[in-house]
Amino acid sequence: MTKDLQAESALKAWGFLMILALIWGSSFILIKRGLEIFSPGEVGAFRIVAAGMVLLPLSLPRLKQLNKRQVKNLITVGLVGSFIPAFLFAKAQTQLSSSLTGVFNAMTPLFVVIIGALFFNARITKRNALGLVIAFIGVVILLTVKEGTGFGSFTDINAYAFYVLLACACYGLNLNIIKYRFVELKPVAITAISLLMVLPAALVYLFTFTQFSFKLLHVEGALQAAGYISILGIVGTALALILFNVMVKVATPVFASSVTYLIPIVAIMWGLLDGEILLFGHYMGILAVIFGVWVGNRR
Repeated sequence: MTKDLQAESALKAWGFLMILALIWGSSFILIKRGLEIFSPGEVGAFRIVAAGMVLLPLSLPRLKQLNKRQVKNLITVGLVGSFIPAFLFAKAQTQLSSSLTGVFNAMTPLFVVIIGALFFNARITKRNALGLVIAFIGVVILLTVKEGTGFGSFTDINAYAFYVLLACACYGLNLNIIKYRFVELKPVAITAISLLMVLPAALVYLFTFTQFSFKLLHVEGALQAAGYISILGIVGTALALILFNVMVKVATPVFASSVTYLIPIVAIMWGLLDGEILLFGHYMGILAVIFGVWVGNRR
């Protein structure tokens, strides 16, 4: 490869990295906006509906090519990689700021390591273990920061943070399933078809068991809130995953994984612009989490 082509590939990689960091880092403020009108369940379900519908041209033509084993695995990927986390993040942000949600989300790579070791015979290195310990300390700090008195006890923990950590565990399981059980399918196909698999459940839940339709027609500001969730689903889920897969092709996996460290920065910037307050202890915890993820994710 010539120097010009190398420079062009590097420029593309950095461009994709910045775009993805902005898109995924902005997801948490979009969830917050959606929750101003809709319930967590409505936000989660409509997010999946928006993402699944926009990817129908990619998913439907590929259905006939699947065998039963692939269908079963794709349903699992749809559930743990998209459906369940969409509801968990929305539920968490009813009591957790968008800034801190974005920071906790950075734990995903470490959950990939943990779940890989527990269920897929992957090996945890000393570097992985050190990163896990540092990031865990950061999480404990974030969970126990208390306004006015510095740090509280474990009885002061905001339990809603565990919804985010559970979502990260789902992502960790999802990535291991994709790595070890999908050798023959391309990442874009996995994304599109897995969303199609959970789309019917999201549609049934949204229009049968919630007040989404009523709010959309009768509540002031509902259309705008639905617009935010649509952006979240279409851009933050569907388009972003396709862009990430393209970036992996023009950059190294290590470079691609660095988006993990930029997402919390974007989330924090949006939160501060929206009037969220972070205490000194929060910044200590944030730095520990990001540093721990960096240490544990190094090659």
